[in-house]
Amino acid sequence: MKKVLASLFALLIVGAFGFTLYYLSTKTEAAPVEFVTESPSRQTIIEKTVATGSVVPRKEVAIKPQVSGIIERLYVEPGATVKRGDLIAKIRIIPDMVTLSNAENRVSRARIALDDATREQDRNRRLFREGAVSDAVAQTFEVAHANAEQELSAALENLELIQKGSTKKSGASTNTLVRATMAGMVLEVPLEEGNSVIESNTFNDGTTIATIADMDELIFEGK
Repeated sequence: MKKVLASLFALLIVGAFGFTLYYLSTKTEAAPVEFVTESPSRQTIIEKTVATGSVVPRKEVAIKPQVSGIIERLYVEPGATVKRGDLIAKIRIIPDMVTLSNAENRVSRARIALDDATREQDRNRRLFREGAVSDAVAQTFEVAHANAEQELSAALENLELIQKGSTKKSGASTNTLVRATMAGMVLEVPLEEGNSVIESNTFNDGTTIATIADMDELIFEGK
């Protein structure tokens, strides 16, 4: 009995040793190489480039006033669609005190000159009817009176232009009304009613009241 058990134990040891050798030998063997084949085909090669940037309108303008003053009223808001010539804002002029004083003094001098020319005209008309002066002399005073009237009219228009930015003769063509210079969409209105604005001239770019762009034509502006 002991011999049988010893034989079985020895057989198990030999079997375990053989299995271990077999397992290690299979692990060291290289895996079989598998090749994948493809059939040739005609395709399109697409090259893509990624760039950062933004989509912006091709045509965009900044609306600036022609006179300095205070925004009395705004007629548009961002997102509104406008046509060329539509009202954007109305400017209330704050005249310079020195310029205003000079204009008022000019009106006063013109009134005095007109009163004097009127008296001289009346006097010489009586003398002309009495035959005391010639027609040429009387004509001189008529011309002087007409020039005095014209000077007073010009002085009054200048004063009105300084105070209001327009005259009665100009009518609707006043430069205190800011209008759209192109058709499009209002992108931005950075100011509010009551804000001060500076006119656009050769020495100053002016204050932007609104920005208008043609949203029908957009471009990509890369960086």
